[in-house]
Amino acid sequence: MAVQPRKSALGLMVAAIFLISLNLRPAISSIGPLLETIRSDLELTNSEVSLLTSIPVFCMGLFAPFAVWVNRKFGIKSGITILLAAIGLSTLLRGLVPSYTVLFISSFFIGLSIAVIGPLLSAMIKRNFPTRTAPLIGVYSFGLGFGATLAAGLTGIFYAGAGWPFALAVWSLLAIAAISLWLRVNPPEQQAGKEEMGEVPAARSPWKSRRAWLMLIFFAFQSSLFFSAITWLAPIAIDKGLSVLAAGAVLTLMSAVQLLGNLSIPLLLERFPGRLLWIGLSLAAGAAGTILLLAGGTASVWIAAALLGLMLGGLFPLALLMPLDENTSAEGVNSWTAMIQTGGYLVSSVMPFAIGVLYDHYATHSITLALFLGFIAILGIFAFLLYQKRQ
Repeated sequence: MAVQPRKSALGLMVAAIFLISLNLRPAISSIGPLLETIRSDLELTNSEVSLLTSIPVFCMGLFAPFAVWVNRKFGIKSGITILLAAIGLSTLLRGLVPSYTVLFISSFFIGLSIAVIGPLLSAMIKRNFPTRTAPLIGVYSFGLGFGATLAAGLTGIFYAGAGWPFALAVWSLLAIAAISLWLRVNPPEQQAGKEEMGEVPAARSPWKSRRAWLMLIFFAFQSSLFFSAITWLAPIAIDKGLSVLAAGAVLTLMSAVQLLGNLSIPLLLERFPGRLLWIGLSLAAGAAGTILLLAGGTASVWIAAALLGLMLGGLFPLALLMPLDENTSAEGVNSWTAMIQTGGYLVSSVMPFAIGVLYDHYATHSITLALFLGFIAILGIFAFLLYQKRQ
């Protein structure tokens, strides 16, 4: 039976959770504003440079099951410390040795580290805060969104002042801050916590559940939209006539609005719990933003970015809640979340790269935006299949 930490320990752990989660997006989302600059400077194709965001997402799906081994081998505290250090060092190397090889290898290790930290952090929250899971997951989600927003907004400014290698490497400072605080936290390492990370009984396996597969596909396409948007929105904005700095600001606007959605949707669900309603509103906003990017001029890019942010900010917490809605036990939530996110991230990792290949071939972002609309339509279909009998 887990014991709730005292208030002083609780505050320290909440701050640590926030700082750890803050590290899980900047190394990926900082690439987006500099995509064209890196491509040009290193003489890469669009498909090659898009791998820098596809590879970490692929690793986030592929290596998530290794969290079980890391927990058993090192424990939660040492495991997270080692992985935060890996993120920090990989990010720093991007500035010290600014080559495509280093960018590619660092993307691999960053994705692997993020993949394992996520389940470890979730397990710790479930184990140590059994009555406060929702708000602590909220802190975790907020840290993810805030990290992506910071990277989207400040990377262009760092680039203007010191070049793209520095603009990528500076995010290693977040790992130093997180490790410094995390080392002061003492999460208990009792056996119960490790059992939560282990195998669940076969009877509870989500792999044989039709609803789990529907949720996996939903998570895959909402994640595809997110990673495709943070990778290609800035190049689309530049293609519309904006500068690199302005394109970075557009990405910041999208991320800031998304952050607002991440915070507000869980609160609104308490008053208006219909999942299909909020998914429909989110998808409608995203469709309107995508059509604006297709048909509008330079000024419309800003409105489109805000609408895309509304969509992404609504879809992410709704997708995270799906396995929680479906299960009453922590073990069930863990197994369903692992399946949904592993499969979802593996699928979504392909999308930014596929868009890069298509752009290399056709040299138009009209196809990119048509794919966005296709993703939105698929999400609408699977949301209907999941919730049409439950509203």
